Amino acid sequence: MNIDKHFEIKAKGKPDWTTLYNHLYQVKIAAEKFATHLGLDVEIAGYAGILHDIGKTSNVFQERLNPKYVHTSNEEPYRHEITSLFYISLFKKEYHPYLIEAVLGHHKSIIKDKRFRGLFDLIEEYGEDVVFSLHAKGYENWGQVGVEILGSLGIQMRELTIDEARQNFNDVVKYAHNNFIGVFEYSEWKGLLMGSDHFASAMLSSTEKFLENCFVKPDLSYYDSRQSELFPLSLKKSFSKKKHTIVTASTGAGKTDYLFRRCTGRVFYTLPFTASINAMYERVKNDIGNDNDNIEYKISLLHSSSKIKIKDKGREFKMLQSKFGASVKILTPHQMANIVFGVNGFEATLLDLRNCDIILDEIHTYSDKIQGIVLKIIEMLNFNGCRIHIGTATLPKILYEEILKILGKENIYQVKLTRKEKRLYDRHKVYKIPEIDNKIEKKIKLALKNNEKILIVKNRVVESQRVYCEMKLKYPNIPIILLHSRFKRGERNRLESELLILNSKNTSCIVVSTQVVEVSLDISFDLMISDCAPIDSLIQRFGRINRKRSKVTIGKYKPIYVLPPPEKSKDALPYSLDVLQRTYEHLPHRKIFREYNTQKIIDAVYPKMNITSIDAASIFSNGEFNTLFKLQNNSKSVLFQELGISAASVILDTDVDQYMWMKSDERITLEIPVNYHSISNLNLEQLKNYGCEPFIIDENTYNIEIGLNMELLRMGTGIII
Repeated sequence: MNIDKHFEIKAKGKPDWTTLYNHLYQVKIAAEKFATHLGLDVEIAGYAGILHDIGKTSNVFQERLNPKYVHTSNEEPYRHEITSLFYISLFKKEYHPYLIEAVLGHHKSIIKDKRFRGLFDLIEEYGEDVVFSLHAKGYENWGQVGVEILGSLGIQMRELTIDEARQNFNDVVKYAHNNFIGVFEYSEWKGLLMGSDHFASAMLSSTEKFLENCFVKPDLSYYDSRQSELFPLSLKKSFSKKKHTIVTASTGAGKTDYLFRRCTGRVFYTLPFTASINAMYERVKNDIGNDNDNIEYKISLLHSSSKIKIKDKGREFKMLQSKFGASVKILTPHQMANIVFGVNGFEATLLDLRNCDIILDEIHTYSDKIQGIVLKIIEMLNFNGCRIHIGTATLPKILYEEILKILGKENIYQVKLTRKEKRLYDRHKVYKIPEIDNKIEKKIKLALKNNEKILIVKNRVVESQRVYCEMKLKYPNIPIILLHSRFKRGERNRLESELLILNSKNTSCIVVSTQVVEVSLDISFDLMISDCAPIDSLIQRFGRINRKRSKVTIGKYKPIYVLPPPEKSKDALPYSLDVLQRTYEHLPHRKIFREYNTQKIIDAVYPKMNITSIDAASIFSNGEFNTLFKLQNNSKSVLFQELGISAASVILDTDVDQYMWMKSDERITLEIPVNYHSISNLNLEQLKNYGCEPFIIDENTYNIEIGLNMELLRMGTGIII
């Protein structure tokens, strides 16, 4: 590494003002490290890191970094990656195809970019001559500076004339047109460079230090050591030459441990709910921490609120969470769905996933369309060389057979509990009760008197808020927690932590919640009252009751009271009324819920499934990529549309000033997630150019105990016009 001869040339603006030289060096070493593990040419990878941003030498780019620069809607387009390729003739000619592929699309889709700033978008609008002229503006002032910076990084220096730069541009355009347009493939080199660039941009001067913890196979021997007669899965062998796994077992049966025992490489662990993956992150970190040095830097928590969960850590730790190469990454399938729809960055995600172990926990917990997306994810993961391990308590036969078809029955190690073993997990006695039942009140009072814990689960946030308020009035001296999705994200994280602490204490309590408690929260209550939900969701809720296992608890049953489904379809939302009706019909009444009958009930509730095919929207079908050209990608809006996500956030008017002054990774603590359609006609003011551009609501529509009151918001209380 030589000396930075042009400290005045920056790659990044405020607050870091990273020099271009330092950034190129940091991306170079990251790319070389990642290429080593991914089986790509290390020298080419290093050159791509050096070349990718050298176009930022341009006066145009440097002027736009100035905080006083004002962007206008009619300013001339400038893409630094196009200018970077002016310098390609300084590199070995045989490397040019790989360098063009890596550099040209590492920020923008080369065609049909969202803002029409891809190479061929610009050429179509302005013509090749104008595009070159726009990117060569002032070349006489900065062209040779770029050569000198490259020279400091080990590239042989010589004069690079404007004519040679033009020839390089022409060659790049010709090569890209002939080799990318009309070619339906994904680019490994683009993925490598994007992953390296994002990593180095986040880690800055700590890049080299944190690279040591990337692409390290985790030590999972802890899970082999946990054997107990109380958990039959722990006694079953996990070795098989078969590549994939499906484990079907009762909730609380030890599926997580077993699935980790099946893993031989880096692990991606997916769960459907944020609360679940927060808890799983802590669990896995504690489980394998003693066997893995620097475990906190090798395990990654990836979801929209992950920076809240790790708020007490340093900047590098928080930035590391979403980057390449974690030993264990815990996420929701939504974070992997970008590979299905070709969203910007999907190439890097595919590389990060390549040949890894993927654990899919309770994949039934989705709508018909999301199940279609999950099946497509499984198809693409299989194509990507991944080992796929599925754990479920409640997988409908039709969905099970679809997975067998995708992965090949001969490739799947199928593990199930025997009928005798399932009897050990009979833990609940189910009662179907009317909406108003005076006996329930007596049961609650008796349970509290006996120092027991009560879980009340409602399908809708507004109902959970109503019940919470009722419980607070009736039992003012009992600890009561409300948990749902419409709290400030920071407060939601606090409530999740309080729930785990409260559940661990030997004292009575009441927890009122929505579906967020269903999966992988290691909590155990003594009595549950639940709205009727689809049978698979109900069984997950059942798994939070009488969960603790010991020789004393086996054979003991705890009560579960299930309310009848509503009469109207709109009142059944977010679920299908006919599914709720079939579930309620097939539930036992005043009887023990027998685990060996679970599959029979599931198949009765789901005699057929309308899994929505997403082949028309996916970039991959029949084992090949077939809708996006090489170096082309879709915008994130496509992902949101296909996932049915209409996400928005709101903040309180009293939080606006604080929000504006907070760091970007801290603002999320004040945001309250909502469905955009629920607020779209309320004429709310929107805070532009900050974070997720949240809408502003009156503080009186929010309460720290019950969260956002959507009814008050819709009534117009405090609406800001």
